[in-house]
Amino acid sequence: MKLEYMIKPFRIGNVEIPNRFAVTAMVTNMCDKDGYATEQYIRYHEAKAKGGYGLIITEDYAVNAHAGGYARVARIYKEDMIEGHRRMVKAVHQYGTKIFCQMYHAGRQSNSAVNGGAPVKSATAQACPWNRQMTEEMTIEEIQQTVKDFGITARNAKSAGFDGVEIHAGNGYLIAGFLSFTQNKRTDEYGGCFNNRMRILKEVYNEVRRNVGDDYPIMVRFSAEEHTYDGRTLPESRMIAKELETWGVNAINCSNGIYGSYNLAQVSVAPQGHAWTSSNAKALKEVVSIPVMAVNSIDDPLMAEQLVAEGTCDFVGMSRCSLADPDMPNKAKEGRFDEIRPCVRCVQGCTGWVVKQIPIRCCLNPELGNEYRYTFDDQPESKKVLVIGGGPGGMQAAIAAGRRGHDVTLWEKNSKLGGELLAAVCPPGKGEFASYIIALRKQLSKLENVKVILNKTASAQDIIAFGADKVILATGGLANQPKFLGNRDNVIPAREILLGYRQVEGRILVAGGGEVGIETAMYLAGGERGEITVVEMAHKMAEKTDQTRYIPMRRFLLDHEVKLMNDTKVIEVTDTDMVVEINGETRKLQYDAIVVAMGYHPNNALQEQLSSLGDKLVVIGDARQCQNAMEAASEGFEAGYNA
Repeated sequence: MKLEYMIKPFRIGNVEIPNRFAVTAMVTNMCDKDGYATEQYIRYHEAKAKGGYGLIITEDYAVNAHAGGYARVARIYKEDMIEGHRRMVKAVHQYGTKIFCQMYHAGRQSNSAVNGGAPVKSATAQACPWNRQMTEEMTIEEIQQTVKDFGITARNAKSAGFDGVEIHAGNGYLIAGFLSFTQNKRTDEYGGCFNNRMRILKEVYNEVRRNVGDDYPIMVRFSAEEHTYDGRTLPESRMIAKELETWGVNAINCSNGIYGSYNLAQVSVAPQGHAWTSSNAKALKEVVSIPVMAVNSIDDPLMAEQLVAEGTCDFVGMSRCSLADPDMPNKAKEGRFDEIRPCVRCVQGCTGWVVKQIPIRCCLNPELGNEYRYTFDDQPESKKVLVIGGGPGGMQAAIAAGRRGHDVTLWEKNSKLGGELLAAVCPPGKGEFASYIIALRKQLSKLENVKVILNKTASAQDIIAFGADKVILATGGLANQPKFLGNRDNVIPAREILLGYRQVEGRILVAGGGEVGIETAMYLAGGERGEITVVEMAHKMAEKTDQTRYIPMRRFLLDHEVKLMNDTKVIEVTDTDMVVEINGETRKLQYDAIVVAMGYHPNNALQEQLSSLGDKLVVIGDARQCQNAMEAASEGFEAGYNA
């Protein structure tokens, strides 16, 4: 297949967008604490423009000092903020890409720690399920001032050179709160009937239009379905779409869901289908003649092509895949589909980090957020580089060193590259992780100066004899196997279960309720192998796992009647029982098999043996400290770049 519709220009108002590939808003946490544009923020957007995206919609620019939901969200409500954002617009424009400024007030989805210490304001006094801070109901005067703030931000955005603006009225933020009965319990002119709930959005639109003029593009993003008990559904959203067109809005960005609600309808994760809300975009497009954008897990350019061709939407928001591969549109236009690094929807760095107020990252793309550091502009003196280990850290190290022009050799002891990622592919909803391994292998294969040798077990003597200028030790981690478990044949590491080396049935105890333990329990439950119980010492299962991933995992376990025992300490294991302690009392859990998922420790025996190498040796990833694939990949890439 080849692209036809996705590469055609299309207009939003009087602005021609060069193609249908769009990056919708994602908070980056890359601005400074006051919202001024940084070099990191500018280069991040420039990379997407250089990669061929037709339209970039920035993260939500807070319309005043207290409107942000994150500590380092962008802002342009003061004139001295304009210049830095103007530099970003110029960087994007040099590639022909258009860029719109999204504007918002976070409403209840904020807290005093990130909004300048002010009380949190919303449509009605109620705490956000995500932030848990009680809000204050906005007064009429505060509403009117906020409306003016939107107009000022829009005016400054136009002055900075943005090609248009987008009013954020979705996902549970302030305007969305007024639109929906989920948040809006008001009894004045801003609550109750449809027209009253629409009032603030209409006032904001009119004020923005007054500040930017009649021929300047204005988009509106809102959630077509909120997926909450009393949230808005599609019939009313179609009414909203028609109203927006009547007012003069130039395009609609069809989002879904509310942050913090107990559903899968806000951040798309691995278990969900692709393009799972595209039917909502089509339903809105049926009632308006202005352009409509579809979003949510549309990661494949050929799938995007199909959606536009069949009339589902006019533009396709492909945001998180722009993190994984900012060059995706150019690769797709040139038919290089097999070279695209696909988003695997792990949400480790894009969602998991943004809630920590840390700049976003990507498991597949260590260059994300580091575009200003990893320039590949200079050509260092070529070195002989040896990488030990073919997991994500080792492969990224070899890729970065190869791109820098070094002579690279990678040794992997197994017959396949991938390391622990090979097991990560196996749980339900994780099949796409295979694409991660394939993408890394593809990058390695295109580098003529990188040699991969499989089935090679490295010894210290071999490594020293190789005579490398730089040795990158990426030997990964080893599964913990506490002594009290013994050497019983029916006590089996989770990895052996996931990779299909062993099978278990009957009464199965999963020892360890971290992410690996939970996913292994899902794998076992999906095959209906018997009665499954997860035993975890901590107070919370998968406590290091982001809630956007843990919620669907927990639902799966509950649906499959998997028993979860947290605050449970293993005391002893006999041939028939696991003795545990719960609230100071001991219990015996009978078992037919125990699956061990009790963490990892570094596999770094070679480190001491190679101490004579001094600064020629770099230890990365789990070989240094056990962590996730994103951290290992980031460390590997940095080590390879600086080899």
